[in-house]
Amino acid sequence: MTTATRRDILRAGAALGVLLMVRPARATPVEMRVAIEAFTKGAPVSSGKVDLVLPPLVENGNSVPVTVNVAHWMRPDDHVKAVALFNEKNPQPNVAIFHLSHRAGRATVSTRIRLGDSQKIVAIAQLSDGTFWSDEAEVIVTLPACAES
Repeated sequence: MTTATRRDILRAGAALGVLLMVRPARATPVEMRVAIEAFTKGAPVSSGKVDLVLPPLVENGNSVPVTVNVAHWMRPDDHVKAVALFNEKNPQPNVAIFHLSHRAGRATVSTRIRLGDSQKIVAIAQLSDGTFWSDEAEVIVTLPACAES
């Protein structure tokens, strides 16, 4: 009994005229826009209120610090409900969604993310009144995540 290798399977598929469709290993700006529209459910997104803080130049994409500050009240009747992060070139355009309540006290979230390439990062805050606010930043990555051996 022999085991077929990946090369054998590809060769057999080519002989049969099978076209293999390979999905790119990274998101695209279009996929990021689609993910943002899914998060906002098509509502308009305004610039302002959100401050996305990350270094403009990153030596290593394996651990990039990101902080999002939203300049808005955190009262029971008027607060930030969620903060979402999106990117345009990682495998998935959705990085994270942080759900907040008025008990958070401040609308600030911090995390570390992996970046596979230089790209745009977008932060969007959803307020309790249903409005969405955003900020974006470009980051240059000199050594992408997963590039080390």
